[in-house]
Amino acid sequence: MKTFLALAALLAAAPACAERIDAQALSRLPQADVVVLGEMHDNPVHHANQAQAVAALAPSAIVFEMLTPEQAAKVTPVLRADRAALEQALGWADTGWPDFAMYHPIFTASDAAIYGAALPREQVRRAVGEGAAAVFGEQAAAYGLTDPLPGDQQQEREDLQRDAHCDALPETLLPGMVEAQRLRDAAFARTVAQAVAETGGPVAVITGNGHARRDWGLPAALALAAPGLSLISVGQLEEAPEEGAPYDFWLVTEAAERGDPCAGLKAD
Repeated sequence: MKTFLALAALLAAAPACAERIDAQALSRLPQADVVVLGEMHDNPVHHANQAQAVAALAPSAIVFEMLTPEQAAKVTPVLRADRAALEQALGWADTGWPDFAMYHPIFTASDAAIYGAALPREQVRRAVGEGAAAVFGEQAAAYGLTDPLPGDQQQEREDLQRDAHCDALPETLLPGMVEAQRLRDAAFARTVAQAVAETGGPVAVITGNGHARRDWGLPAALALAAPGLSLISVGQLEEAPEEGAPYDFWLVTEAAERGDPCAGLKAD
């Protein structure tokens, strides 16, 4: 029965019809308790679009994938206005995320409370070997982590992990990488639920396109744990997909300038 209810909730969470929009539409998104704003992390256009959406939404809270709760607690009104000081306070240079200059306008687009959803790296690594449910703890079932993925979804997600890591990972490691991703989605959803409870919403979420997916990302986990919350998801892509996009709304932007992401990682 639990598995049936979980599947029903996931189906209910999926968008009936993903709609392509332009960047101007980000200033007039529908109202919802939660608005997930996806990105390709190194694309400055995506961050400018997120800042535009946040300014229009005027959310009560912003949840960042890039910040831990400890980092988020360091964000003060004074620091927010000073890009260099905020970057230093967050220790951004040591996080591995792209240039903080791209993210800073999101912080200044609103005076919303800042939440960090990132887990300690040690917990994410543990999920690779122990599974997401074991690491997440007692609420694992509420977020769907105790249910195995459908076989086709499991395979698709392993394929995506293989591609994302440039075919450099051992095949035996791929299921564990999927578990790590499931853990992070559930943790992000938990932080979003906390932000709504503490601020009343709406809550904007700044995260990668993979976590913004309606079918299995943060929105799916949140639909299981907090089905009463309304949510819309926006994906930002660099080319139009051949099939439907797994978001409520999606747009295509110019591509970021980048080198070969697999350089140095490709197997001989």
